[in-house]
Amino acid sequence: MANDTVTSEPNVDAVVLVGGKGTRLRPLTLSAPKPMLPTAGLPFLQHLLARIGAAGIKHVVLGTSFKAEVFEEYFGDGSSMGLEIEYVTETEPLGTGGGIRNVLPKLRADNVIVFNGDVLGGTDLRAVLDTHITTEADVTMHLVRVGDPRAFGCVPTDEDGRVTDFLEKTQDPPTDQINAGCYVFKREIIEKIPAGRPVSVEREVFPGLLGDGRRVFGHVDASYWRDMGTPEDFVRGSADLVRGIAPSPALDGPRGESLVHPGAGIAPGAVLIGGTVVGRGAEIGAGARLDGAVVFDGAVIEAGATVERSIIGFGARIGPRALVRDAVIGDGADIGARCELLRGARVWPGVTLPDGGVRFSTDV
Repeated sequence: MANDTVTSEPNVDAVVLVGGKGTRLRPLTLSAPKPMLPTAGLPFLQHLLARIGAAGIKHVVLGTSFKAEVFEEYFGDGSSMGLEIEYVTETEPLGTGGGIRNVLPKLRADNVIVFNGDVLGGTDLRAVLDTHITTEADVTMHLVRVGDPRAFGCVPTDEDGRVTDFLEKTQDPPTDQINAGCYVFKREIIEKIPAGRPVSVEREVFPGLLGDGRRVFGHVDASYWRDMGTPEDFVRGSADLVRGIAPSPALDGPRGESLVHPGAGIAPGAVLIGGTVVGRGAEIGAGARLDGAVVFDGAVIEAGATVERSIIGFGARIGPRALVRDAVIGDGADIGARCELLRGARVWPGVTLPDGGVRFSTDV
């Protein structure tokens, strides 16, 4: 710790829970865990790790489970990002609370900021930590205001910011403040979570703390926030990063309608808009139209094809004049010419669809 910024670095560890299977994003997550899927050209988790580093936090523990080895292979000890990353693997699913308790042996600091590895966020992490310190909270929850809170757990607070209740999804929420999946714990609270069994922070730990009269506070803001669990949200989150709507210290250079990575080939007349990402070595044919597309490395979009709000997996091919809209195409799939894949269609890895083999319209 012999650097000049030591005085400004918070005495806090970061924990990122990345153990989920990502079932809602299949077939992409059959080969890679969700936090490692390319998002604006980088593994999704890299955007969060960059935000943690930018807040001055150096020590990060990843709570892994599904395809655990992939994380360490990519990030290693974290030194390339100026971090010190350690790994703890769950052999059986332990839930959010159990996952936090499971990393306790690696924690060093008195305060621990915990992240759900599914969330793309833009909140000021130093401000969340400041709220935790100034309120002398046992736990501080990041709460974000959303337009329609019915799909989320709602968390009302009193005039001092103290949390008064935890409400599951309800059709008539009393507040627009939702649990944003980022918490600051005093270490002693983590020590009290039961070890070795599944525990939910939302259903067990937090209600228990309220029942015991512990100090649970909310840090409320209206910062960028998106749960990246579904293909629709994954596509929108990636596009928001490309266009600069969602912040990420991991991305440098100007923001715009598209992000094309080195080694990709874009033929004349191709149109790339809506926050489209084209991965390394991908090929986009003449006259192709990509609007809000996420094209992974090595994929090929042939001439005249249209890809809208869809994810095209590693090495997949979209044939000439095909239409892919609101769909997920698995790694190595081959979509024939003039095929139409719409409205949540999912093509599994390696599947071949013949020319004109799947249509929604009646013309040939």
